[in-house]
Amino acid sequence: MTLRDDAAQLLPELIALRRRLHRMPEAGFHLPQTQDAVREALAGLDLEITTGEDLSSVTAVLRGPADGPAVLLRGDMDALEIEEQTGLEYASTNGAMHACGHDLHVAGLVGAARLLAARRHSIAGSVVFMFQPGEEAGGGAPLMIRDGVLDAAGSRVEAAYGIHVGPGERGMFQLKPGTIMAGANVLRVTVHGRGGHGSRPHQAVDPVPVVAELVLALQSWVTRRVSVFDPVVLSVTKLHAGEIVNVIPEDAGFAATLRNLSEVSLMQIQAELPPLIERIAAAHGCRADVELTVGYPVTVNSVPETEAATSVLRDLFGEKRVETIAAPWMASEDFSFVLREVPGAFLFLCATPPELAGGEIPMNHSPRAVFDDAVLGDQAAALAALALRHVGTDRAEG
Repeated sequence: MTLRDDAAQLLPELIALRRRLHRMPEAGFHLPQTQDAVREALAGLDLEITTGEDLSSVTAVLRGPADGPAVLLRGDMDALEIEEQTGLEYASTNGAMHACGHDLHVAGLVGAARLLAARRHSIAGSVVFMFQPGEEAGGGAPLMIRDGVLDAAGSRVEAAYGIHVGPGERGMFQLKPGTIMAGANVLRVTVHGRGGHGSRPHQAVDPVPVVAELVLALQSWVTRRVSVFDPVVLSVTKLHAGEIVNVIPEDAGFAATLRNLSEVSLMQIQAELPPLIERIAAAHGCRADVELTVGYPVTVNSVPETEAATSVLRDLFGEKRVETIAAPWMASEDFSFVLREVPGAFLFLCATPPELAGGEIPMNHSPRAVFDDAVLGDQAAALAALALRHVGTDRAEG
């Protein structure tokens, strides 16, 4: 039996697990029900399983009968605090939602564990399965790295892989060597003026028009100061000022998300934005507090591993189902922390239900986002095949 044949037999079980997870999403770092579901799904596979002490992680190690390298496969587990609006029979009703497809990531990784456990006899080395909380909440990956996930097999993994579902023609794999996703940073600004009566602005120092000017100035900074060949995306997503309509507030402010594709552009952001904001505020007689928080780094696929992964996937699924994307996504991903430590590849699997094709397709993080769990068998087979490239003694299986 080939990987794809075995994965097809597993598909009903994986769909059931995915829908169970979809009904009970948990956000953040503490995911007790999800953790229990993962341990239950892995029961009986003769894996070395450990769990995190201060986060609901699960690390499982599969050891083959012969010595060899270790490879890591990752699936993130957390949901978003979004009220689901899909109308699915198995929709969440607890105020959270798997709007980014992490329920599929968990089920697909469980499937890969089952496929590889059934092939233990042909494994020379170890496979580490990284079930990670806190991807959306701000960095579960570095916490698991701190706790030793990269060395869970006894030696450092030589490569790491992850698959993320998203919109697009169902069953298409997409990947790219080099930078594939952006770094993510947060800008928070508070402008301090002097409050007063709304009818007498000349006797106050109004911070509100200063904030309005800053929002526009930042857009000009992006287009006039940043190279189009190393782009930055800056979106102001929060504004705050006073509460009373006839009172000029003491303070006003905003928050923005900043995405970058290189360390060079990040250094430019850090060097130029705080003084620009402070000087514009000062020109109006105000003072600005600027907080720039560097978040996820840029996600960079190693060229050799991406090229090899492309070959593995084309052998498994055919040339037409694997494509190299031309440009990075400006979204971010904390698998970037793993790829800073070891070579590997992060790739996308398109999972839009065919009945939605041709219409308006909700994106990841939408309360109406829908993913077709028919892709789970191929997701599991792909992860297993990528692992077997490193630890398989018989690599000709399709």
